[in-house]
Amino acid sequence: MYAVFPIDGRRLELVQGDITRQEVEAIVNAANPSLLGGGGVDGAIHRAGGPEILAECRQLGGCPPGEARITTAGRLKARYVIHAVGPVYYDGKSGEPETLASAYRRSLELASEHGLRSVAFPSISTGAYGYPVEQAAPIALRTVVDYMRTHPEIELVRFVLYDTPTFEVYRRVLGVQAET
Repeated sequence: MYAVFPIDGRRLELVQGDITRQEVEAIVNAANPSLLGGGGVDGAIHRAGGPEILAECRQLGGCPPGEARITTAGRLKARYVIHAVGPVYYDGKSGEPETLASAYRRSLELASEHGLRSVAFPSISTGAYGYPVEQAAPIALRTVVDYMRTHPEIELVRFVLYDTPTFEVYRRVLGVQAET
């Protein structure tokens, strides 16, 4: 499944698929604060990218929630992995929305600082960290759209969503039609 939202001649895309197979300059890892791998997207990126990513992550000394760090991408098609740490969801009133928005924004800032034009994101914090997709998607999309509107160097942002229910939530929030 696929959907496109044009932004001033650039594109925000939604796809259902595997983030480790994306041909973009950087993929974003929904990382944990240790940056040393884990389950879900984090584990898949570390497995597909190989030990080089873990070796670089060990040198970074971790990353607090709401922040991001960048490494090379090992065996992945992308050139870089941006490791973004989202919040663990408690009640939605403990700073989670601000921390989630910050993780997306900091990822895009790192992409801009490194001259990258294309970035693929997962749905940060909506897996093991328990953030409800229905609450996370509007924050993620608003943060990315706002950033793209003021940073023309970012030509493509692709949300790579693992399953149909998650894809459909993002599609509804963005207000676009899906193609198969």
